Amino acid sequence: MEGAPQQVMWFRRDLRTEDHPALAAAVAAAAGAPVLPLFVVVPGPWRRLGDPARAYVAASLQALAQDLGALHVRTGQPAEVLAELARELGPLEVHATAAHTPAGMARDDEVAEALAAHGSRLVVAGSNYAVAPGAVTKPDGTPYRVFTPFHRAWAAHGWGRPVPRPATLRMLDLPGEPLPRAAGPVGTTMPPAGQDAALARWEAFVAGPLADYGAERDRADLAGTSRLSIPLRWGEVHPRTLLARLDPDRDRRFVAELAWREFYADVLFHAPHSRTRNLDPAFDRMVHDEGPAADALFTAWAEGRTGFPFVDAGMRQLRAEGWMHNRVRMVTASFLVKDLHLPWWRGEREFMRWLIDGDPASNAHGWQWVAGSGTDAAPYFRVFNPVLQGLKFDPDGAYVRRYVPELAHLAGTAAHEPWKVLDGYAHGYPEPIVDHAEEREEALRRYAAIRPS
Repeated sequence: MEGAPQQVMWFRRDLRTEDHPALAAAVAAAAGAPVLPLFVVVPGPWRRLGDPARAYVAASLQALAQDLGALHVRTGQPAEVLAELARELGPLEVHATAAHTPAGMARDDEVAEALAAHGSRLVVAGSNYAVAPGAVTKPDGTPYRVFTPFHRAWAAHGWGRPVPRPATLRMLDLPGEPLPRAAGPVGTTMPPAGQDAALARWEAFVAGPLADYGAERDRADLAGTSRLSIPLRWGEVHPRTLLARLDPDRDRRFVAELAWREFYADVLFHAPHSRTRNLDPAFDRMVHDEGPAADALFTAWAEGRTGFPFVDAGMRQLRAEGWMHNRVRMVTASFLVKDLHLPWWRGEREFMRWLIDGDPASNAHGWQWVAGSGTDAAPYFRVFNPVLQGLKFDPDGAYVRRYVPELAHLAGTAAHEPWKVLDGYAHGYPEPIVDHAEEREEALRRYAAIRPS
């Protein structure tokens, strides 16, 4: 139809073509005309991505461009980029997945205003979640702060079926900037990126580890998890696609893990300050260690040189793979907060520096769960013993030996307790930097000091 607006599909953290409501809406609105696929490199957020995540997103964009047959790239602030595009092409209908973070919603308001000034509009559809943040509340309209009742309400709310991929994807190949390119850090092995890799990973998980997920998901030495947190973070697969294949009774543990992700997104939606500050204000009074000695302990933790093998294996896995097993994330976080008495947000930032799946809501609230300052908070007095955790969830020491070569010569459980073996330190592994029993008591003392009697 003459004078019809140019349909634009603005990809953000939804780098796929399957089960994509906004893409389906753009193709339907185009009515056979080509859709312009767009990705905007926003300099500030792009720079703030950790090196592994930036490299992964660049690779995912390459895969998306190949799938679509085209991908128009521009650099700048989205409102300015889209206004300029409207000046060049005429009226636009820009389709995008709805945002639910404060920054994302503010950005979209600015974009909508800029487009309106050029006779164009922003059209949002769908969500990055099975149930959009804010859609589930208590009967009195207030948000949930405890996971179990949220999980029940979330499951009762339900979600639709996956949205079919459009039968034909006719894309406008408009010249623009080259696709972003970025290399992962030296020593970090990057996983395959893109929708096809994500779906292949999902199929392999369904065919194998899913059946034993409830029993083996905490075992760091086994390949018992899906590792789908990475494609979920960047929207290479939609959680609705996964839920459509799951039985809510048989697969309830895995469904619950998906619900945890959505719970944390809902918490951040209602309490945006909790991205960087304690959700429980009582913890604002918590005393943390500071100064050169504290900084040296932080560096030892970050580099995997604490002398506690399970902690060090986790921190080294983080740098080697841009990912860490979830059980080990809890143990390493507990060690930083409760053995070293450092604030959770220092660890949260270090994780975001290295994690490819670094999701602002899940990462911040996972750390607060451990620190005791967030929702469903583990009591602060629950201090993970890093040795016992290793013995329980890496019973033969295979995980430690995989990531800590200085302990590879130790068989079985000796890898978790090198101080008990004559040649435990023969290859340069450090001795423990703190006494866990003493620091546990200090953590409890500090916790008691911020709680009313």
